[in-house]
Amino acid sequence: MADDIFDSAIYRPTGGFMGMRNTYDLEGVGLAVLGMPFDCGVHPTRVGSRMGPAAIREQSGLVRPFQPPHADFNPIDELGAVDCGDAVCFPGRPEPSFEVMEEAVYRIASRGVATLTMGGDGTVTLPQLRAWRRVHDDLCVLHIDAHTDTYPITGQERVTTATTFTLAAEEGLIDAGNTLHIGARGPTYMGGVFEFTREQGYELIPDADMRREGLMATMAHAKERLAGRKVYLCWDMDVFDPSCAPGVCTPTWGGLTAGEGLAMLQSLAGLDIVAVDVNTVSPPHDVGGMTAFLAGCVMLEGMTLVARRG
Repeated sequence: MADDIFDSAIYRPTGGFMGMRNTYDLEGVGLAVLGMPFDCGVHPTRVGSRMGPAAIREQSGLVRPFQPPHADFNPIDELGAVDCGDAVCFPGRPEPSFEVMEEAVYRIASRGVATLTMGGDGTVTLPQLRAWRRVHDDLCVLHIDAHTDTYPITGQERVTTATTFTLAAEEGLIDAGNTLHIGARGPTYMGGVFEFTREQGYELIPDADMRREGLMATMAHAKERLAGRKVYLCWDMDVFDPSCAPGVCTPTWGGLTAGEGLAMLQSLAGLDIVAVDVNTVSPPHDVGGMTAFLAGCVMLEGMTLVARRG
């Protein structure tokens, strides 16, 4: 039935990512794109990720579907992919926004359709994990980010970009023992963050360790750990170096080149990836749309991985 999941309080129609059709009829659909135009609005110097989905869609006109030699096929056609627009968010208001984002993802995930989402700041991952937990109770996460997003909860602020995976572990949303955080680097605003992340049960592979072992060896390890499991791939755009992705909330020097990051994604082919979450594009801080364009390319790789699910 056409528009079988649509509710104007949940979804806002938009232009289609990479020219996809904008529909809410999931019959025969293997993947749905969804924007999460939300940020907490409390970053001390950078607010703007709420505009990320619009910028990525705009730049997606530059993203072409065929990728010879490693993926010489059209994943949009392969998956019957559609764009379900944006979740109806209220920037700066986590509670009502999270309720909508969770419901928007659940309506898709509960029909056996993979999700490909674009944020939004790093908090948009939490409501998505709540939604997917209702579908898979053994969900694992591969989190690739310059930050662990697993900080102690201090003061009155529980929901921040720093506590997403702290709350995910606290709420039992994911299989923490089989969840990996890869790529953390740079200065932090408190000590002991890496130790705290590991205390939550997560495996943490900082950028320094990843480079010492080798990027592809690290991804091979992740692939071995996650083989046969339902995987939620969370990719924060600040894992890239600011020289190629300046438009992010918390830029951190010494990150991945565009080529390194895309190659790491390509190496994950065969995992059973049910959801891809690309976040932290901040258009007011971007240069010529380059971060949004690169995020579109990351989403294409994510779509290709879903098409090659194990």
